[in-house]
Amino acid sequence: MDIGKRTLAGLAIALSIAAPLAITPASAAPARASESQRWVASWASAQMVPAAKDSLPAADVTDGTLRQTLRLSTGGRRIRVRLSNAFGTEPLKLSGAHVALAAAPGSARIDPASDRALAFSGRPEVTIPPGAEYLSDPIDFPAAPLANLAITLRFDGAPPAQQTSHPGSRTTSWFGPGDQLATAELTGGKSLDRWFQISGVDVLRPAGASLVTFGDSITDGYGVTTNGNNRWPDILAARLQADPRTRGVGVLNAGIGGNRVLLDGLGPNAMARFERDVLSQAGVKYVILLEGVNDLGVLTRDQPASPEAHAALVARMTAAYDQMIRRAHDRGIKVYGATVMPFGGSAYYHPDAANEQDRQAINAWIRTPGRFDAVIDFDKLTRDPANPSRLSAAYDSGDGLHPSLAGYKAMADAVPLDLFTR
Repeated sequence: MDIGKRTLAGLAIALSIAAPLAITPASAAPARASESQRWVASWASAQMVPAAKDSLPAADVTDGTLRQTLRLSTGGRRIRVRLSNAFGTEPLKLSGAHVALAAAPGSARIDPASDRALAFSGRPEVTIPPGAEYLSDPIDFPAAPLANLAITLRFDGAPPAQQTSHPGSRTTSWFGPGDQLATAELTGGKSLDRWFQISGVDVLRPAGASLVTFGDSITDGYGVTTNGNNRWPDILAARLQADPRTRGVGVLNAGIGGNRVLLDGLGPNAMARFERDVLSQAGVKYVILLEGVNDLGVLTRDQPASPEAHAALVARMTAAYDQMIRRAHDRGIKVYGATVMPFGGSAYYHPDAANEQDRQAINAWIRTPGRFDAVIDFDKLTRDPANPSRLSAAYDSGDGLHPSLAGYKAMADAVPLDLFTR
């Protein structure tokens, strides 16, 4: 190397060493997880476009305040909040966002001493483009496992005409006029059992990983107690926190009522939302896949289907499962397949022998070794031994399709915790 080349090489090295000093002051630089700390998703909800009856009344929240509560799973010393405009067709403008400990699930009250303002690139306000999601800047907020958080948003103007929401929150949200970001109790007297514009909370902790429970209304919690946090993923999260081996595992509920594997229904189909709701979660290492009963039921709900249509549905569904397994494995994520539970007593789907054959074929595929990393046999757990096409009376909510509260608890208790210690 001649002198000129050595000089240029030395200059390049000097610039590469000095470059970090020229970016931004340390106080403005975003916090990153170190080798001994990592971001783990502690709560999440799957996003969709709400029906008109489930939407936030725009007139009531224009320049107004919305307070929503959620329950974390695992805890950490710092948090960051993810806001979503995934289905908005115009920008979501917020003039502020706060986080605090909630007085109780679904409460309009917070602990004022815990209230903290969120920032986005150092600013209190944020404009989230259509189709986008934004992470807040990390803040010091010691979050205990299973803590109830309140996230309070102040709209700048009206919310987008097409909202982004999770209608199946089974949790009460409150909204009122004006700036009530830091008020101890939000006033205005109006509420909805829905979540809007919030999609995740991550915690910074020494170690851990997140588990996504990916499914339909059975995972979303159809029939549970409002503000009761007694969905089967909630109960599983409490079990994980009670065991010292698994306290670092965050449990995320990515269920959508009525969801299907292949076609849109209530919310985007499972294949379409797999990237956002599963693969993009912070620290994700595990997913429990429980989807398919709505695909099977819708096929013949309104009219019979030909044998060829039945066979084609099974083939497409198993191909979709295979795609999700492959995509997860490419990211180093373990996929646990949950068998499709009986629905022979459903008056909504009124399935016949052909539907049951489809369900058995799907479950045989799920149980075949070499596909999923493990199988959680909810079918075997919940079926009536005397009539395997139907839910056991002990676990049936009464509609022949959804488990009762006892059924949800049995599901959560049946998940082996050693799946999350490997």
